[in-house]
Amino acid sequence: MTAEVVVPLSAEERPRSADTGIGPGAPRRRSRLLQVPFWVLLLFFAGIFLYPFVWLVSSSFKTREEVFDNRIWPHTFTWNNFSQVWHVAPLLTWLANSAWVGVLAAGTVTVSSALVAFGFAYFRFPAKNLLFGLVLATMMLPGMVTMIPVFLIWKDLGAIGTRLPLWGQNLFGSAFYIFLLRQFFLGLPRELFEAGRVDGCSYFGLFWRIAVPLSRPALIIVFIFEFQASWDDILKPLIYLNNKTELFTVPLGLNSLFVKFNPVAGGQGDFQYIVTASLLATIPLILLFVVGQRYFIEGIATQGRKG
Repeated sequence: MTAEVVVPLSAEERPRSADTGIGPGAPRRRSRLLQVPFWVLLLFFAGIFLYPFVWLVSSSFKTREEVFDNRIWPHTFTWNNFSQVWHVAPLLTWLANSAWVGVLAAGTVTVSSALVAFGFAYFRFPAKNLLFGLVLATMMLPGMVTMIPVFLIWKDLGAIGTRLPLWGQNLFGSAFYIFLLRQFFLGLPRELFEAGRVDGCSYFGLFWRIAVPLSRPALIIVFIFEFQASWDDILKPLIYLNNKTELFTVPLGLNSLFVKFNPVAGGQGDFQYIVTASLLATIPLILLFVVGQRYFIEGIATQGRKG
């Protein structure tokens, strides 16, 4: 007699229940259906956050009479604003001043904060935790409390009317960035630094040759955060530049345009130029994020994995 070989049916060939409709694709379909409300909610909030920028782009192509009509698509489409805004205001000078101050502020605070953070992460010394707690405690101190003493210090140094106060304070680091980088440095294997010391590497060499290359995503995050904060800051330029128009940054320049075109102050209400200048001032930050996006996301993900 010949033995019969029974071959098991595959998942696709197995009969499905006609009553319940249960099959191998059913859980996946249910999972997709459950995701629909979350996608709708996500798109809703994304639209809320994107609407101001969409309005800004749309209004930059409108005439003076239509700039505040809240139309997404301009009724009268014009490119004239982008050509005239450079003649209405020294926008190129403002952009250059903001870029100069932003690079110095971001670069100095990144280096200084990284040095302090590496010291707290690598070295062991008495009262280290107490000192680190005091550094973190400075974040609880409102900027308005230290505004007048800091102004008097810069005044005694003769720095009022210059760009130095806009970035010079970053030479001493930032408590938030010190905390962020210290947590990143603590995640690096200590064996690497011990091996470097065995090979005769100096303490600064440990920082520059081992810690910095391995912490590049976190350093780029700090640079982007501080550059954006410096680019958008209007308080420091308003206090320290002493109304020197040739030193104006973008926020202070836009404020001067608002005063110039405000009908209450005798202006003609040419707010379309302010909107266009605001859009042009936003583009450098968008490009900076696009360039550093990979490092930005990598740094956030790495911090999340460390818990």
